[in-house]
Amino acid sequence: MEKKLSHSSDLTQLKGVGPKVQERLSKLGLNNIQDILFHLPYRYEDRTRVVPVGVLRHGQSALIEVTVDYTKIAFTRKGKSRRMLLLHVTDGTGSLLLRFFYFNKQQQETLKEGIKLRCFGDVRYGSSSLEIVHPEYFQINENTAPPVDDSLTPVYHTADGVSQILLRRLTGQCLELLNNDSLLPDYLNFPVSGVNENYSLVSALRYVHRPPSGANVNQLFEVSHESQLRLIFEELLAQHLSLKMMREKNRRHSAAHLSSDNHFLYQFLKSLPFDLTMAQQKVNQDILQDLESGVPMMRLVQGDVGSGKTVVAALACLKAIESGSQAAIMAPTEILAEQHYKNFTAWFKPLGIEVAWLSGQIKGKKRDRVLRQISDGGAQVIVGTHALFQSDVKYKNLALAVTDEQHRFGVQQRMALAKKAHNEENSSNNELAHQLIMTATPIPRSLAMTAYADLDYSVIDELPPGRKPITTVVIQQERREEILDRIYKACAEGKQAYWVCTLVEESESLQCQAAQDTAEKLQEVFPDIKVGLIHGRLKSDEKASLMQSFQQGDIKLLVATTVIEVGVDVPNASLMIIENAERLGLSQLHQLRGRVGRGEEASHCVLMFKSPLSEHAKERLAIMRKTNSGFEIARKDLQLRGPGEVLGTRQTGLVQFKIADIVRDEYMLDDVKRVATNLIDSSPESIKPLIDRWVGIAQQYVNVG
Repeated sequence: MEKKLSHSSDLTQLKGVGPKVQERLSKLGLNNIQDILFHLPYRYEDRTRVVPVGVLRHGQSALIEVTVDYTKIAFTRKGKSRRMLLLHVTDGTGSLLLRFFYFNKQQQETLKEGIKLRCFGDVRYGSSSLEIVHPEYFQINENTAPPVDDSLTPVYHTADGVSQILLRRLTGQCLELLNNDSLLPDYLNFPVSGVNENYSLVSALRYVHRPPSGANVNQLFEVSHESQLRLIFEELLAQHLSLKMMREKNRRHSAAHLSSDNHFLYQFLKSLPFDLTMAQQKVNQDILQDLESGVPMMRLVQGDVGSGKTVVAALACLKAIESGSQAAIMAPTEILAEQHYKNFTAWFKPLGIEVAWLSGQIKGKKRDRVLRQISDGGAQVIVGTHALFQSDVKYKNLALAVTDEQHRFGVQQRMALAKKAHNEENSSNNELAHQLIMTATPIPRSLAMTAYADLDYSVIDELPPGRKPITTVVIQQERREEILDRIYKACAEGKQAYWVCTLVEESESLQCQAAQDTAEKLQEVFPDIKVGLIHGRLKSDEKASLMQSFQQGDIKLLVATTVIEVGVDVPNASLMIIENAERLGLSQLHQLRGRVGRGEEASHCVLMFKSPLSEHAKERLAIMRKTNSGFEIARKDLQLRGPGEVLGTRQTGLVQFKIADIVRDEYMLDDVKRVATNLIDSSPESIKPLIDRWVGIAQQYVNVG
């Protein structure tokens, strides 16, 4: 290896990396030597000892040495469409089944009775015994078995054409280059709790990629070794700095000074049939101060289902309108956007305020007419979906952009709407719209501090008086008849119900078909009850008509896909049935449950599940039964599923952490903020390379204009 290679050197200079391999590596975000070094193992396998088959347990990963008793070809239950190669093996302490779905003729001929194998894989329950599916294996001889590994084996995230073996080989080559001290600058010159102050970045990388013989296995598995703590802290620091830089960049823009006598606000508040809660009043004051500052507001407002976020957003819009500007409200689905359009029209029409509606389904002359209303200022409030930031939408004077359900949008989409405040006729205009970002997915403090460090943060942590808690029960699918009786009684008493269908398949067409089948069966069971069906493939006017029939009480039972997760408000609906509830995350279940409990009647949510349940699923459903608190549920959801699932980070462009975990590592966050401030003051030149090292491609989202 040439020591003159730098951390940014092209990967083709490594042995075994040609153009094709380089292309595959780039799909993992691996474009240079530094990227390889910071593509960290997410777990380790213990291949340092051979485990007797007799002591194996379900869920264990283990290295075994076994003799093949016999082999056979079998078929899956699905009409003999899929062949399997089954090996019954033993080691004298117990027996096991090795199952191969993909195999060739050579394997079939080689893997025969009497041969001895060393295998590694995940042990699981089979139909009649423990088994390992597609183990890694090689044939050994009684007298020539090679020694087992003397250290833990790292496991990396992979992609098509990028194997564990390739990644281990490449990290090995890159680690050799670390003999060159200048290859990888160390930017962190501050002490980290739990880490020796002389413990270097290079030492940490060597240890996590290649734990030495005698490494503390428990510490590594628990992610508490000082090498891991050193890297975790630096990653949290880089993430925090990247969002802080985004915030600073935004603050270099200007925004409209929205000053007025709040006449519309007072009129609107008088017209409401309820008083604002103390939490709503406090958040409203935060927002009004932001809007009057002349600096672009970037405020996240979170509140549990039914806490009154929409009313707070309406007050912000009125401030913009009274100041002679426009406000836009963007929602991720047409159903939620239509709900907002109806609410804002009902609230604002008596005040003489024009509310416009724009979605991707509005075409032709109707669209042209709405676009003219927006560009000439005739529309003061514009409600819609992603259509609001398309290139042909020109605002006369957009000053406020409200984004609902932030986790459904990308950061770049939110910023695209905020940039619509630019005066199109003056390209030098540096103005951004104020941004109010709302979410009904409660976010624990640790996640908010890390994932939304670019935003100010307000919480509506109080529900309006009179909201009754929803009783949640968990029932096996086999007790379906009891549930049907419950629906019939509820509808006979004049109440209404939801039935939500879920599918594992991501295909929208399959989900819609499942919902349609369910609706037809339920209509047969209840010939005297009008059953409605709503899903994502219905046209906009069909959805609106269905929801109107449900709100008016004509439809008693509404069958739906998870499209109704947000934005549906029918006070008379007091029963929610969620089929296959074990397939959904906690936050999504909580959102769906929040569609009931909005009226005077006591409300119930029935979570139907299919047996057997995993321990993980049992824990999730038990949490739903125990609490109605969205904040408690969010904390648990974050622990169980991680931030990527809770926030939808694959869609939003937030960083996928390489080694940090903001639930586990929350205790570091205050120190991270302190060190970030020190670094900005003492070594500002190190900030960009530090962010590039850990955040990399996600930095594109920092560029807001």
